[in-house]
Amino acid sequence: MVYNFTLFYPKNLDPLPVSEVLRKLLIPRKWRHYLRIEQNVTVNGKYRYFNEKIFPGDQIDIKLDQVDSTQQVYPASGKMPDVIYEDNNLLIINKKKGQKTHPNLNETDTALNDCATYLGTTPYIVHRLDMLTGGLLLVAKNPAVVPILNRELTTKIFHRDYLAKVIQADKLKEKSTIDFPIGKNPTDQRKRMARSDGLRAVTHYELLKKYDSNTALVKLTLETGRTHQIRVHLSAIGCPIVGDPLYNPDFAGENLALDAYEISLIKPFSFEKLQVKLPAEKIEL
Repeated sequence: MVYNFTLFYPKNLDPLPVSEVLRKLLIPRKWRHYLRIEQNVTVNGKYRYFNEKIFPGDQIDIKLDQVDSTQQVYPASGKMPDVIYEDNNLLIINKKKGQKTHPNLNETDTALNDCATYLGTTPYIVHRLDMLTGGLLLVAKNPAVVPILNRELTTKIFHRDYLAKVIQADKLKEKSTIDFPIGKNPTDQRKRMARSDGLRAVTHYELLKKYDSNTALVKLTLETGRTHQIRVHLSAIGCPIVGDPLYNPDFAGENLALDAYEISLIKPFSFEKLQVKLPAEKIEL
C-alpha cells in the first residue's frame, strides 16, 4: 500500500534542512531512511537532498511505501458511530458510555467495530477510553499516521481534557495537580489504587462550578495515561466521581459522570493544530 501526503511549509517558520523538517513532523527514523534512499520526498516537485533547506511556502510531497502494521482487523458491527470530526486521516467519535473501545476475541460491539462499519475498512487504534467513560475517541484511518500520533501522545503534543462531576466538593482547590503513582489493587483485580510502588501518574484539575449538593464540576487534563487514572486520583483526594461503581462508596446506579470533552493535537503530516470539543448537548453529566 502506498500513502501520499502533501503539505506546505508554514510561512512563520525558519528555513530548515529536509531532514530536520521530517523530524519535526515526527516521521519515524526508519521511514526517513526509506524516503531518502528512494527519493520519495520532493519539494516543489523535485527531490531535494536531506541537507538542503526547505523554505516557507514550499510544497512538500511525501510518498510512503514501507508502512506495515501488525494490528488486528476489526470487523464491522453493523452500527454507526456518532462522528464528531473527520478528515482524510483521522476520525473522532463520541463513544457511548458502557461501550468498550476495542474488542477482545470474538467481540463485535465495541467503538472500533462501529468505526469499521462507518469506514468500510478496519480502523487503527490510537488511545482508549474506559468502558464507563463517554466522549471523544480519536481513531486513525490508516496505519501511516499511527506512529506519529503515538509520538504525539508520548511527547504531550496530544492533549486530552475531561469533565467530571464529583462529590465532596469542599475538599477541592480552585486548581491543583494530583501526583500519585498508580498500581493494581491487590484485593480486587478490577481496580487500581494510589500506591508508592505504582507507575507515575499525574492529573491536573480545575474547579469549574460548585452545586448546592456539595458536588462540583471539574475539568481534568491528563499528563499520563494510566488505567482508571482520573477515577483513582479523584477518589484518592476524597472526591470520587458521581456514578463510579468502583471508587465511589455512594454509588447509586447512575452513569459515570465523566466525559472526554476535548482533544487537541497536530494533524499528522502537517503543522496544523486540531482542536475538537464535544458539543455541549452531548455532554452527559
